[in-house]
Amino acid sequence: MRTYRYFLLLFWVGQPYPTFSTPLSKRTSGFPAKKRALELSGNSKNELNRSKRSWMWNQFFLLEEYTGSDYQYVGKLHSDQDRGDGSLKYILSGDGAGDLFIINENTGDIQATKRLDREEKPVYILRAQAVNRRTGRPVEPESEFIIKIHDINDNEPIFTKDVYTATVPEMSDVGTFVVQVTATDADDPTYGNSAKVVYSILQGQPYFSVESETGIIKTALLNMDRENREQYQVVIQAKDMGGQMGGLSGTTTVNITLTDVNDNPPRFPQSTYQFKTPESSPPGTPIGRIKASDADTGENAEIEYSITEGEGLDMFDVVTDQETQEGVITVKKLLDFEKKKVYTLKVEASNPHVEPRFLYLGPFKDAATVRIMVEDVDEPPVFSKLAYILQIREDAQINTTIGSVTAQDPDAARNPVKYSVDRHTDMDRIFNIDSGNGSIFTSKLLDRETLLWHNITVIATEINNPKQSSRVPLYIKVLDVNDNAPEFAEFYETFVCEKAKADQLIQTLRAIDKDDPYSGHQFSFSLAPEAASGSNFTIQDNKDNTAGILTRKNGYNRHEMSTYLLPVVISDNDYPVQSSTGTVTVRVCACDHHGNMQSCHAEALVHPTGLSTGALIAILLCIVTLLEPSGIYLSASQIRKPRLQEVQSCRHVAQLTGGRTKF
Repeated sequence: MRTYRYFLLLFWVGQPYPTFSTPLSKRTSGFPAKKRALELSGNSKNELNRSKRSWMWNQFFLLEEYTGSDYQYVGKLHSDQDRGDGSLKYILSGDGAGDLFIINENTGDIQATKRLDREEKPVYILRAQAVNRRTGRPVEPESEFIIKIHDINDNEPIFTKDVYTATVPEMSDVGTFVVQVTATDADDPTYGNSAKVVYSILQGQPYFSVESETGIIKTALLNMDRENREQYQVVIQAKDMGGQMGGLSGTTTVNITLTDVNDNPPRFPQSTYQFKTPESSPPGTPIGRIKASDADTGENAEIEYSITEGEGLDMFDVVTDQETQEGVITVKKLLDFEKKKVYTLKVEASNPHVEPRFLYLGPFKDAATVRIMVEDVDEPPVFSKLAYILQIREDAQINTTIGSVTAQDPDAARNPVKYSVDRHTDMDRIFNIDSGNGSIFTSKLLDRETLLWHNITVIATEINNPKQSSRVPLYIKVLDVNDNAPEFAEFYETFVCEKAKADQLIQTLRAIDKDDPYSGHQFSFSLAPEAASGSNFTIQDNKDNTAGILTRKNGYNRHEMSTYLLPVVISDNDYPVQSSTGTVTVRVCACDHHGNMQSCHAEALVHPTGLSTGALIAILLCIVTLLEPSGIYLSASQIRKPRLQEVQSCRHVAQLTGGRTKF
């Protein structure tokens, strides 16, 4: 028969005071026994006796952080099979068994050897068993029990950050969110109020407040001005136990910075500024700097400057230096001390980025007066004109005055000046100038047909300060004088047909003239007086600066006259009248019935002997060509065979002589 045995577990909960290390007060019948069968060994047939299991306990918790001098008593393990004769041994296993928790193997008393911390481990699972001391076999089934560590308030709240950093715009409304702080408590949040945290402000009032449950920090004071105070240090406390007396607490620091808003207009530190600048300052030259102060920062402190009114509104300008936020006064146009010595300007400074909700504070701009004094500078002489243009006739005599230039010292001293010609622009020294009065006169004769324009430079220099000088261009135009006679535009050589009719046009004449009269050229053409009477040709003036040569008779004979030389007089219509005589060569030629020239050579005259002079000369040339130059009398061996070209030439001569010469 199997026997069933049961053992009894008794649990004690140690309290944080020594009075709990007393034995159990009584035994109670709590839980009914369960029907269980347990194999004591692999072949055992014996069955455990069934009986009612009895339990005795006080609590199932142990207090953490026990501070007693003895081990903390946990409870007692007891089996119904224990007869008190020491035959049974109690064994404990599981979490911390043998180290943190020990058991008296004879009595079954369990104790905790160390201080327990719920935050490290809140629950321990142990297994208890009673075994026969001699055989080591269990007499009861193994039982599992749980020990829970009872929490005490031994952890203070800890903030997630040691130091918080936050910003909030200045002039914010009351209740504006700033930042939220958070603290955690390691105690058990499900048991009591050990982990219930409440926030409060220890430092930072009356400027800020904190919500006790959420840790949200808000502004608590109206119109906090960054320009008065920018940094705030707020200390927040987190206390557990719901803030009750005896609770633990922790603190954190919150550094709050007020950020800038544009609530301050720019202001000039003074109402009037005064600067000086030389009159020689070129446009763009900085004269001085002005700066309006703005208590704001960043883009809220950016300033734009402008000239709104004043005498020098068009003479000066102001620009903003983006790095320093200064207004730089600059020259806009050339200044002249002699014309105006002092300028008064009104300069305005304004914020380009304006916040509408602060416009009630007034206009975000300010104005200041700027006086600029122009300083006199020793300036070079100034010519009365930027350039001079003069004219002179080309027939002007040497030392003829052309005109004059004038320059003055623009300074108040009005120093005298002297004049000179830059010889680099007048290398031939054609012109000169009176150093005292600036009169320009010629030093050489001029010729318009050689050079129409003369470009020279005149220099004016202060006598008392030769370093001060200026230059001016002088353009001299040479005016035309009728000093050139017209002449043929080209060399004319023409012909007339032997069968020409009277009044037949054989050539058109044109003329040119180097002069350039104001009214244009007007040429006239005529035969020279010595050729006008008895000439075989006439000149017809076309009144358009051209003329035609016309035949005066019918028919011409080249054998009688092969060439005519016609002297033609060409005159202009200017004053004084200039004329020249040009010769036109007219050859008499044989022409076809269309008037096209065929031959202009006259046939040779015939001598009484039957040969013309030309024929005789041709014969002699042929003889010389055919013979060696060694002499007329040649031996047979000295005679060479004539060339084919030479023979053909002589045959041509024979034809010209009417076939009278033969070779």
